[in-house]
Amino acid sequence: ERPGIPKEVLTDNWKEILEDDEIQLVIELMGGVEPARTYIVEALEIGKQVVTANKDVLAEYGQEILTLAENNGCDIQFEAAVAGAIPIIRPLKQSLAGSMLTEIAEADPTADVEGYDAGRKIAIMSSLAFNSKVTFKDVYMEGITKITSDDIRYAKEFGYVIKLLGVTKLVNNEIEVKVHPMLIPEQHPLATVRDSFNAVFVHGEACDDAMFMGRGAGKMPTASAVMGDIIIVMRNIVHDNCGWNGGVAYKNYPVKPIEETRSRYFLRLQVANKPGALANIAGVLGNNDVSIAQVVQKRARDGVAELVVITDSVLERHFNDALMIVKGMSVLREVSGIIRVYGD
Repeated sequence: ERPGIPKEVLTDNWKEILEDDEIQLVIELMGGVEPARTYIVEALEIGKQVVTANKDVLAEYGQEILTLAENNGCDIQFEAAVAGAIPIIRPLKQSLAGSMLTEIAEADPTADVEGYDAGRKIAIMSSLAFNSKVTFKDVYMEGITKITSDDIRYAKEFGYVIKLLGVTKLVNNEIEVKVHPMLIPEQHPLATVRDSFNAVFVHGEACDDAMFMGRGAGKMPTASAVMGDIIIVMRNIVHDNCGWNGGVAYKNYPVKPIEETRSRYFLRLQVANKPGALANIAGVLGNNDVSIAQVVQKRARDGVAELVVITDSVLERHFNDALMIVKGMSVLREVSGIIRVYGD
């Protein structure tokens, strides 16, 4: 029972909804992949319009569902699936469609420590921004569990804050899509995102930089986005204008493996406090195409000095090769932290 809702309009039988010709619009707010995916597909196959807030389904089956909706002349609206009350799906499909988008970054300060939620959202936005199929399993993910208070303190010394970011880029007709902690310059708009706020930062060739910020989760922000979608679908039904969803992939850009992407790195090392130790490590990094942008040596304790290094942009596999050699050096005591740095 639901207080205030007549019993006769409630059912726990999906077929009753599916077979009722008076029902033109199905709103799916169940969460999870199944049976939600099946219900969405069955509704679209018989010509019902669909509004959903289901990022799980869309991150894995979004392109199939968008194609099915288009083939059946149906609406599929899902503004609530990404970033709650922040309007970002519609801008990606409509307002920003005239600009060749090249990068999207999303900051999510909620308790998404493993990055799965951010991974689903960035997969959906990547597909829409680049008109190419990107699914949840394409996203490289790294959570925030290894970040320490020392990392946060040193980042601040260098003028950065640490955030979990979902980032997708289109580089030379290849897509990079990843979620991991990053150092963001304190003055960057994404650095100010806190508490239950989310932000999506978009860069395009024509639109330059744009940022969308607001309540990224919660029942009222989600309800706000769902109601916005319902109003659009109802307007389309009245004007016999359903079926344009603006998100079907028609480009087949490959997704780059993480090893082939470029990043700058923040690296914290404990090394023996011996003459030439810093020079030796800098030499090994340089010999492996890792150039150092900034380095600070902290005061030594018990014969061990702490080095904090920020590199220039480097190919991930070159960085990993260099790190393997550094780990084998006799002066190294510990690699205490490795975090990527936002921006080139």
